[in-house]
Amino acid sequence: MDEQLRVGLVGAGPWAQMIHGPGIANHPGTTLTGVWARRPEAAASLAGSFGAEPFEDYSAMLSTVDAVAFCVPPGVQGPMAIEAARAGKHLVLEKPIAENAEVATELVAAVEEAGVASLVVLTRRYAPETKQMLAQLHRTGGWTGADSRWISGALLDGPFSNSPWRHDKGALDDVGPHAFDLLDAALGEITDVLAANVTDTGLWQLILQHAGGATSTVSLCLSLPMQPPFADFTVFGTEGHRTLTNRDTPALECFTNLLDDFVAMVDSGITTHECDVRRGLHLQRIIDLARRKAGA
Repeated sequence: MDEQLRVGLVGAGPWAQMIHGPGIANHPGTTLTGVWARRPEAAASLAGSFGAEPFEDYSAMLSTVDAVAFCVPPGVQGPMAIEAARAGKHLVLEKPIAENAEVATELVAAVEEAGVASLVVLTRRYAPETKQMLAQLHRTGGWTGADSRWISGALLDGPFSNSPWRHDKGALDDVGPHAFDLLDAALGEITDVLAANVTDTGLWQLILQHAGGATSTVSLCLSLPMQPPFADFTVFGTEGHRTLTNRDTPALECFTNLLDDFVAMVDSGITTHECDVRRGLHLQRIIDLARRKAGA
């Protein structure tokens, strides 16, 4: 781009401090113009770290930027992202993209009507090792099933242990979108949740149906004291099995790769991407269906 994309950041929590703030401020195609957060002192602190302007009025920030990156709970993000899209701003969205599929559908409609670019922060999809494995799977074919596990004690200790929405929604909403996205990308579109159960300890276990007949299983938990935490992803079929356990690419580098795509989309006028807002709606529908199947 001839000029840097002016980006406003919504949210000033741990993830915004570790990933969004430095990622946007240091990317050659973007500049962190402003920061808005529910706590003005948090917005001022994060903005000050990167030479941005803190805002107490969200609408005022919208008037100064080309795009908005969100790092807030889904119930907060949905309505604010709809407002931003209707104001013609491009969007970098956290997952899940909204509180439920109804709000997510409204967000998709706002994005499409405005003709703006959108990307969802499905972190591992922007890692080179993930792209390499998915490309290999698609070349080979013959995959009939998969298993994915995302297990940690993130709600027990660490930077996200005091996150109210994560305690409320649990692993299904927090790490579920990552697992569903990778399974969907590897085996084909997830068309149904065949079974779902959640225990009193917050362990989610699901069986998913994919277009073409493949099935997959998922285990998700944020409240088991695993040290270190682990996430793995295994696909199997007539050609044997393939496992993705390599997470060498740091989250900040994955976010930088996302911004590469985002800046290119805005510069070229492209508004579709495999990880755009429509992907977010698809994942939201899986979350909502799983919750209904589990009676949670």
